[in-house]
Amino acid sequence: MSTTSEPAPAGPQPEVTAADTGAATAGGGGKAVTGYAGPVRTPEGPAAGAVSVSGTGDATAPAGGVANTGYIHELNVNTLTMVVKQGPRDPAPWPHQVGLVPPRALSFQPRAELDRLKEAVACGGTAVLTGMGGVGKTQLAADYAHTAWLNGRLDVVVWISARSRSAVVAGYAQAGVELCRADAADPEQAARAFLAWLHPKAGAIPCRWLVVLDDVSDPADLRGLWPPASPYGQTIATTRRREAALVGHGRRRIEVGLFTEADALAHLTASLAAHDRHEPADGLAALASDLGHLPLALSQATAYLVDADLDCAAYRRLLADRARTLTQVMPGAGALPDDQEVALSAAWSLSVERADLLDPVGLARPMLQLASLLDPNGVPGDVLAGPHALAHLAGHRPEGADPVDAVLALRVLHRLSLIHHTPDTERQAVRVHQLVQRATREAVPPDEYEELARTAGDALLDAWPEVERDSARAQILRANTEALRAHAEGPLRSPGVHPVLFRAGRSLGESGQLEAAQAYGRDLHATAARFLGPDHPDTLTARHYPAFWQGEAGDAAGAAASFAALLEDGLRVLGPDHPDTLNARANLAYQRGEAGDAAGAADAFAELLEDRRRVLGPDHPDTLITRGDAAGWRGMTGDVEGAITGYAEQLADRLRVLGPDHLHTLNTRGNLAYWRGEAGDSAGALSAYEELLADRLRVLGPDHPHTLTSRHNVARWRGETGDAARAAEEFAGLLEDRLEILGPDHPNTFLTRANLARWQGEAGDAEGAVHALTVLLADVLRVLGPDHPRTLKVRSLLTEWQGRPGAAR
Repeated sequence: MSTTSEPAPAGPQPEVTAADTGAATAGGGGKAVTGYAGPVRTPEGPAAGAVSVSGTGDATAPAGGVANTGYIHELNVNTLTMVVKQGPRDPAPWPHQVGLVPPRALSFQPRAELDRLKEAVACGGTAVLTGMGGVGKTQLAADYAHTAWLNGRLDVVVWISARSRSAVVAGYAQAGVELCRADAADPEQAARAFLAWLHPKAGAIPCRWLVVLDDVSDPADLRGLWPPASPYGQTIATTRRREAALVGHGRRRIEVGLFTEADALAHLTASLAAHDRHEPADGLAALASDLGHLPLALSQATAYLVDADLDCAAYRRLLADRARTLTQVMPGAGALPDDQEVALSAAWSLSVERADLLDPVGLARPMLQLASLLDPNGVPGDVLAGPHALAHLAGHRPEGADPVDAVLALRVLHRLSLIHHTPDTERQAVRVHQLVQRATREAVPPDEYEELARTAGDALLDAWPEVERDSARAQILRANTEALRAHAEGPLRSPGVHPVLFRAGRSLGESGQLEAAQAYGRDLHATAARFLGPDHPDTLTARHYPAFWQGEAGDAAGAAASFAALLEDGLRVLGPDHPDTLNARANLAYQRGEAGDAAGAADAFAELLEDRRRVLGPDHPDTLITRGDAAGWRGMTGDVEGAITGYAEQLADRLRVLGPDHLHTLNTRGNLAYWRGEAGDSAGALSAYEELLADRLRVLGPDHPHTLTSRHNVARWRGETGDAARAAEEFAGLLEDRLEILGPDHPNTFLTRANLARWQGEAGDAEGAVHALTVLLADVLRVLGPDHPRTLKVRSLLTEWQGRPGAAR
């Protein structure tokens, strides 16, 4: 390559050609052509001829031949000694390069970070490019160096692989010998001479320089070695570290992230086009998503796809095959594109090793292993600092681990860009790139994987509250459970279904997503039956869930049939007194009552109560639940006083056994208030529900389904006391929240709409009530069908209001 520098000082200027004979690479790149032809600026003395230079040392040294040195030397970075073999000590003429700048990537993709880099180094600034391995930090620095060099904006470029302090000193020493007559026998002094040379000096010819410190492993390695601020100089450092020591003193940190979707698509398109390959844009976008928009992964995947002669769809199937590792779906060391040195599967191994050596020693790797089984989009911080997570960490360090150690381990992983740890966003405090997760999982020894997976499930349960006050957090916990199930389905089914899977299904239904809960339950049951057999206790337990949520969605008759079949198998496999058999009896009785057989439900619960008292004892939670069910269905048969007596007795025992704020105690208060209202005490029911609402808001939060139920009952009994207008107003507010929280097709949303229409009519707007009920009937017919009990109720209510005075005929 050739270019022309800025005008040189007056006087004849010889032309020389710089020859780069190096063969090693720096910063992940390959061979770089750094030869230069054109007018040469020399700081003093005659121009030196171009001769070759040889270097020895490890891979962190500024390896290979260096142009325009005027001497030959050997460099040993292990002992930091430099021996001059021959040649004059004249400084190299400008322009001059020290070290090898990695080649520009075949399909280099300009990014917003490049603009920020240019802005940061303008007028003598220092840019510190930080980010996880594989995001393209070195390529951004190399592109800037190549562009500035070829455009004649630089006189000196020094590229140093900065993975250790000794490598930095060696690189500076080499530059000091070449550029400022430093003594090669004293590398420390030569390095200091170079740093001093970088400072601008009055009266001297200004030298426009760029120093790149590539892949800084430890900020401490640069203590006292940062290039000075200079109006003529620029510094770029690339690192995976995030310590505060990297910024300040004129240094600006630039976080290099993943490709945007557009960047990733452009990169894949250009890379394939270079091989005369073309793929549909939607397929490439899907591949980019599969690879998490990580630049290194995209470039290596493209090379594999081309070398294996696969189309995008076929390669995506290989990538998704859990039986294959990253090593098997990415190119080998000899086939890496752009002279890359590290395969994707090993891109983060050095970072993990270094993290494990930092305080708290030995905890970073097991913490990353645990996080690798969970949701890459966010893991709540307390999941990774709970009892089971701490026990997992303690198993890797003799002195054990406490919550502070867990947080420190996360901070270490964050500092090395292996995770993003943002404690202020507790719901999603930890995020890990999906490919970092995959590489980490694949490195876990097979005999440890099962235990690790079950520990992750236990850690999720540690952080899962019995009462879900935060719907967003509940969704995040469900997402983490789903990720765990995807990564570890085998371990989670041995020796049985992990309890976290049942908890996630219950959470889904309690959030109001009834159809999703049914589908989840059916899938969980099918998985359990396939791996454990149809009669395994966990398989039978899994059958409860789709049947229960089927009934909650309104299909009481179908749910009753499912529970009847389950009860038959439970009696055969588990026996009559097994808790799961008793649960099946309770669910069967309830669904039969919901289907219209109130007397049959009351009798079934009375019989079940006797058996639960005998098997479980009078104060067992399941026995107390059955007492409430027996009382409720007694009321549904017309024995209202019996229901009141039953619930009052149950409340006394629940207060004694469970306490005032337990979910079941609050439910009993609600049931007691309801039956008092049904007995004619509307004011008493309203007062009881208002008190219950205050407590549910305090204990459960405003968005919990039971809190919404209390608001419903407050509005209903307010209307029953005669304040129809305020009841309509409260139902209107409740409807807004149920639409947002539960959605438009949830049965409870329909119930709120029906009550709103009723109390609008009672407040004098009969025509509005008819219109609202007409629209509601169309929706319930669409969702529930014509024969559902709630459909029939809406139809009856509409007929009633159509006959009221003031309604449109």
